[in-house]
Amino acid sequence: MEVEEPKPLNYIPEVILKKRKNNEQWAIRRKQQLEQRVKKLKSDNFVIKKPEQFIREYRDREMDLVQMKNRKKQHRRSGVIPESKLLFVIRIGGKNDMHPNTRKILYSLRLRRVFNGVFLKVNERIMETLRKVEPHITYGYPNLKSVKDLIYKKGVAKFEEQRVPLTDNNIIEQALGQHNIICLEDIVTEIANVGPHFKEVSSFLCPFALNKPEKALQGKKRRYEDGGDSGNRKDDINELLSKMN
Repeated sequence: MEVEEPKPLNYIPEVILKKRKNNEQWAIRRKQQLEQRVKKLKSDNFVIKKPEQFIREYRDREMDLVQMKNRKKQHRRSGVIPESKLLFVIRIGGKNDMHPNTRKILYSLRLRRVFNGVFLKVNERIMETLRKVEPHITYGYPNLKSVKDLIYKKGVAKFEEQRVPLTDNNIIEQALGQHNIICLEDIVTEIANVGPHFKEVSSFLCPFALNKPEKALQGKKRRYEDGGDSGNRKDDINELLSKMN
C-alpha cells in the first residue's frame, strides 16, 4: 500500500502577511470607532434636532438681529454713559439663538466662550457695542477688590504667542516694562485706575475664564434691572464676581 506524501505548504510572502495584519488591525479600529459612534448617538447628551428646532433657531437668530438694531437706535437716543470709567463684561449667552453678527461682535470683544470676562474702558463706542449684544452679556463697575481678586486668582497673560500664568514678574517686565509696569501690583493699579496704558495691559491679559455661578444666573435675557440676568448691574457686578471667581 502506497503512502501519500504530505503536500508542501504554500509559501506566503512576508509582505502579504504584514498587509493582512494591518488590514485586521484597521478593521478592529474601525469597529471600535463605529461602536463608539453608536454609543454616542444613544447617550443622553446627544440630541438629534428635529426640523422644527432648526426653524425655531433660525427665527430666533433673525429676531436677535432685529432686536440688536432696535437697541442700537434706543442707545443713540438715550446716549447715557456710565459714571465709572471701568467695566467688567461677562458673556452669559450661548450661540444657538445668536445671529452671526452678534457672534462677530462678541468675538471682537474677545468674549468667545460663555462665562469669559474682560475689562473694558468706558466710552461712547464701547457702550454702543455692548448695547447691541446686551441679551448675551452682563456687566458692571468692578471695585478694587474684584479687580485684584480676578487678576491674582484668574489672571493669565498672552506672551510670545503663548498663554502663561501671572506667576513671574520677569514676564510682566519683558512685556510691559517700557510702560513702567513691572509686577502684578502694577497691573492691578493700571486696570483699577484706568491708567494711560490700560489698552496695553488689558490686551496683555487673556479673557478671564470664570466659574459658572450657582443660582446667580438663571438664563433670563431680560435686563438685570427688570429681574433678568443681562445688561448693566452697576456695582452689583462685584457680588456676581465673588461667586464666579
